[in-house]
Amino acid sequence: QYKFRDLTIEELKNVSKTYPNFTFSMNTYTFKDGSQKDLLNFSGTVPVKYGNSYNIPIQLWILDSHPFAPPICFLKPTANMGISVGKHVDAHGRIYLPYLQNWSHPKSTVIGLIKEMIAKFEEELPLYSVSSSDAARQSELLSYIAKITEGETDMKSRSKIGGKHEGCFNKITVVGAGDLGIACVLAVAAKGVADKVILLDLSEGAAKGGTMDLEIFALPDVEISRDFSASADSKVVVVTVNSLGNAQTYLDVIQSNVDLFKGIIPAISHYSQNAVLLVASHPVEVMTYVAWKLSMFPKSRVIGVGANLDSERFQYILTNLLKAEVLAKDAWVIGEQGEDKVPSWTSYDLVANQMEGMAARNLREKVANRAMEVLKGKGQRSWSVGLSVADLTDSILKDKRKVHSISTLAKGCCNINSEVFLSLPCILGTRGVLEMVKLEEDPLVQEKLQSSAGSIHDLQQQLKL
Repeated sequence: QYKFRDLTIEELKNVSKTYPNFTFSMNTYTFKDGSQKDLLNFSGTVPVKYGNSYNIPIQLWILDSHPFAPPICFLKPTANMGISVGKHVDAHGRIYLPYLQNWSHPKSTVIGLIKEMIAKFEEELPLYSVSSSDAARQSELLSYIAKITEGETDMKSRSKIGGKHEGCFNKITVVGAGDLGIACVLAVAAKGVADKVILLDLSEGAAKGGTMDLEIFALPDVEISRDFSASADSKVVVVTVNSLGNAQTYLDVIQSNVDLFKGIIPAISHYSQNAVLLVASHPVEVMTYVAWKLSMFPKSRVIGVGANLDSERFQYILTNLLKAEVLAKDAWVIGEQGEDKVPSWTSYDLVANQMEGMAARNLREKVANRAMEVLKGKGQRSWSVGLSVADLTDSILKDKRKVHSISTLAKGCCNINSEVFLSLPCILGTRGVLEMVKLEEDPLVQEKLQSSAGSIHDLQQQLKL
């Protein structure tokens, strides 16, 4: 059943008007993990001029989250056609285009996709004629491709490893192959958190930089893919992408990230419907909110990295540098990333402080101020955020029920009435946030949280979701 049936039907009507030779049907599609689903698909030819005029046969599969997720596209060569593997086509005829990677409703349409397909094929023809002697071998390949797209592969039997289905494994997907994405992959792999790590590279062109190095120095259980379906059945999906556009204002930068998320989050949510989304993109509070809205996941399963790194550093500074181990036990950095973050303590520690009197409160405040000064000198480099991400995924996958200061929906806390995400101490498990830990009622802390919530909410109101 299609979630946005009317939008899908309307768009397919437009396709039919523009390309009347296309035929429509419902068939079973088999994903890489072996799962199957009945999907709408259409087949036909598109006109391509490459010296001569050619009609290139294609088949597009429409996901049930369309138009918020891009179609899955294949060439459909006949027995006398061979596939020219290139930048936009793999050996099985799967089509990869920048238009698919940057898919964002309502800007992206199937008509627009086909137009780009034609343009790219006119630069690099995807098919060639095969001799009669190669026709039999070509038929075998086409038969295999047909099985992939018609649900007849033995993927399910092959996905069992040691008698255990791959879907039961601890699988993590990291979206984005920039410095932060690669740092997350390396940290997760080093910590041994997951059985399988997928790095989803959404950049245009061939693999380069760190992604190429990961391919050269292959790590066990790490796979690089440009296909959203590779992320299927992930337990945790880490989103690290940030727009590198030429936006002029801060609002423009955030809107660029929002537009980027529109083409990613619905597709990720479609393939891993029970995952915990862990957002590391900037600004993390706003982008976690955007991911929550676009995914339609429960609030407990959409979190941001928030102040987890700052809290761990804060506790370390208190314990090891300032020798205030008792104070560090229930100490947290909360609020929003940047200059407006604040130190706080859980309510458990409040009783002891009341008994010790005002002198103890003053001492704690002085020590906290010293710790925060030390903390200011610590930047958040990609590798350090990657370590923090590995720490969070470890708590989720192993159901550690450990407390972390992470970006979570703050509505209802500290008299905050708007839907904003702020860093607050939460117990994490396999289902994401299991419980929010109660903080001491410090009027100054609450005032700062409310101020942050107000400015974030005002910013969110200006975004186009």
